[in-house]
Amino acid sequence: MFTESESRPRTKLPSTGQEPNHPKLLAWLDEVVELCRPDAIHYCDGSPEEAEELVEKLIAAGTIVRLSEEAKPGSIYARTDPDDVARVEDQTFICSEDERNAGPTNNWMDPAQMKRIMTELYDGCMVGRTMYVMPFCMGHLDADDPKFGVEVSDSAYVALSMRIMTRMGAETLAAMEASGADFVPCLHSVGMPLSDGQSDVAWPCNETKYIVHFPDERTIWSYGSGYGGNSLLGKKCYALRIASVMARDEGWLAEHMLILKLTSPEGRSFHIAAAFPSACGKTNLAMLEPTIPGWKVETLGDDIAWLRFGEDGRLYATNPETGFFGVAPGTSYATNPNAMRAIEAGNSIFTNVGLTPEGDIWWEGMTKEKPETLSDWKGRTWHGATGPEGGRPEEKAAHPNSRFCTPIEQCPILADEYHDPQGVPLDAIIFGGRRENTVPLVTQSRDWRHGVFMGATCSSESTAAAKGAVGVLRRDPMAMLPFIGYHVADYVQHWIDLGKEADADKLPKIFYVNWFRRDEDGRFMWPGFGENSRVLKWIAQRIDGQVDAEETPIGLLPTADGLDVDSLGISEEDLRGVVGYREQEWRDEVPRIGRWFDSFGWRLPREMVDELLQLETALGREPSSFR
Repeated sequence: MFTESESRPRTKLPSTGQEPNHPKLLAWLDEVVELCRPDAIHYCDGSPEEAEELVEKLIAAGTIVRLSEEAKPGSIYARTDPDDVARVEDQTFICSEDERNAGPTNNWMDPAQMKRIMTELYDGCMVGRTMYVMPFCMGHLDADDPKFGVEVSDSAYVALSMRIMTRMGAETLAAMEASGADFVPCLHSVGMPLSDGQSDVAWPCNETKYIVHFPDERTIWSYGSGYGGNSLLGKKCYALRIASVMARDEGWLAEHMLILKLTSPEGRSFHIAAAFPSACGKTNLAMLEPTIPGWKVETLGDDIAWLRFGEDGRLYATNPETGFFGVAPGTSYATNPNAMRAIEAGNSIFTNVGLTPEGDIWWEGMTKEKPETLSDWKGRTWHGATGPEGGRPEEKAAHPNSRFCTPIEQCPILADEYHDPQGVPLDAIIFGGRRENTVPLVTQSRDWRHGVFMGATCSSESTAAAKGAVGVLRRDPMAMLPFIGYHVADYVQHWIDLGKEADADKLPKIFYVNWFRRDEDGRFMWPGFGENSRVLKWIAQRIDGQVDAEETPIGLLPTADGLDVDSLGISEEDLRGVVGYREQEWRDEVPRIGRWFDSFGWRLPREMVDELLQLETALGREPSSFR
């Protein structure tokens, strides 16, 4: 697999921790050591004692500082290199054996060619560094089919983060050893070897970055970035890109979704999964604090959901993660009090936020008043009134994609069902995005197929969660655009096929929401945040058949009196504007959907063609032609 090198065998390296008793894993580690040539190896057990040792090592390297034990107990603060702050989607590849299986939404390279490139980059990439071996499980260890992985990395920051985000360590390794379980090998390096006498930097990384997936082999390689979205390989890389291929082959769904439990004043509970692009309010909705009396929200996850059919024919959702990796700016007691309470409990990693002189953290939106002085995410002295010294007044203290990494167990509204390996039966699936116009506040699909059409045509204005321009409108099917591990048309077809094979009466109802509509002056017409509980109430009432809906060409909308707006203080004009359907906007939207579907090529599911033709007919437009 790898080229020959002058490295010492793995067994001759200085090592700490317990060596695995797993022949396939040891054989892979031998190959990695031979290629990457680390100076030492550490087998992670995920213990608090190990975490403390890693923290001390990172403090000595200048990578992190401890935060105040009074303010954020057990927490640390890191600044990345200014060029290593977000997912590098332009350097993310799906290297399927057949290029056609990657599809138009993914970057593709021939696997053999990519392995030649990556092998050359990996050759000696860990010289002067310790290699960390992290066995982890996505989902519950006692699940019917636990999904194992092993990440190898030369970053202690990654090891600390994986401990929060996954079931990583000795217990997972023991389960793998007991069953001889297969695993997804995940190789990561920051790409900065240290020769004898060479000084390290606080945040090692490389200008060359690759995030590579080999879906046919179930393998992940990452190089050059230490940022969590590129280096925590259990997250988007495994739990979505590779898992989506597993799900296609095994008959389930791996989705970019939150999971919440909504309980009415009468004690009726609903389970909802919702898909939003990054930085569009997923975490806020997952930990919502309702503003309407008697309603209660509990969370099961804020980012990833695996959906499988249960023996009763219903679709069940589980969260394969154990932590929150949330966007910090905008998070506050006003927008997401439960996230703030989870963070206040400590035991967290904060990256690229502001650091106060008292050893606490701050970011834009956390408080109404800006601090007088702090250190910004680039390490500069920053003043609330004038910005950074030597910089522009408008520069932020925290990077727009700065993050908190926090154990999910600290969330005060974590649902008991989170611990159930079977998951929760879904009553509803919500798709959403960030649109200034066109898309109403909430729309219910006519049926499963129409709901898949809604998800497949979902669009959003881009955010700072990925490199590139912010505010550009792009299609984001099921909020999975950067995360589908195979052809987008086949992915949509998989959704359709699962619906065909299921009992329609047992499938979740599908809805489309948009909290971000603006008026002609650019003002948000809907207050959002906790008030979104009013939309969840309407969804729950629709599931139970308690409220009527208005039929329109785009789906079912709330009637004039259907949405609970008591004490909201919204004007009738704003309510009509945010809830209403505007025919001309959809006449303009249809050609854009047609162009999007054209990009699918000949694999475009016929069902999606029929849905678009139905919409065009209802709008009185000439039907589109498809290749």
